Amino acid sequence: MSRGNAEYGSIMDRPVSGKWLEELTPGLVIHHAIRRTITEADNVLFTSITMNPAWLHLDFDYAANETEFGKPLVNSMLTVATVIGISVHETTLGTTVANLGFSEVVFPAPMFHGDTLRVETEVTSARESKSRPTQGVVTFEHRAYNQDDVLVCRAVRDALMLKRPS
Repeated sequence: MSRGNAEYGSIMDRPVSGKWLEELTPGLVIHHAIRRTITEADNVLFTSITMNPAWLHLDFDYAANETEFGKPLVNSMLTVATVIGISVHETTLGTTVANLGFSEVVFPAPMFHGDTLRVETEVTSARESKSRPTQGVVTFEHRAYNQDDVLVCRAVRDALMLKRPS
């Protein structure tokens, strides 16, 4: 059954906007529609609730006077979490079984309060599962750029994905 742009599956009739294993072919690049500006409040809240006391993220005086950046950095874990979150609607919402892990996460340039993330995702590999006939493993490379088109995060992860239901 279909309603608008979202498909509905049998699991509690929830909308599915992610892609099925068969749609996630190597070389596919998705330029995600959602962008996100990271605010000071986002950074302070995330850093605080994740129990990270690093002065680099919370202490403006320290960041201004003791670092090469001159201002607080956005917590890199907030950056990567936002990058993955931005990708979910167009890649895995309703079609993923589990995130299997990250093989690489790098932050080539810092993020600051007020920077805006835009994300693209490339499928670098996909294969059917040998032990799970209705599933497969997909490797995604997520690349995030700031408003100046500077690469600020690259994350490579594997996800266990569902095949399209019969």
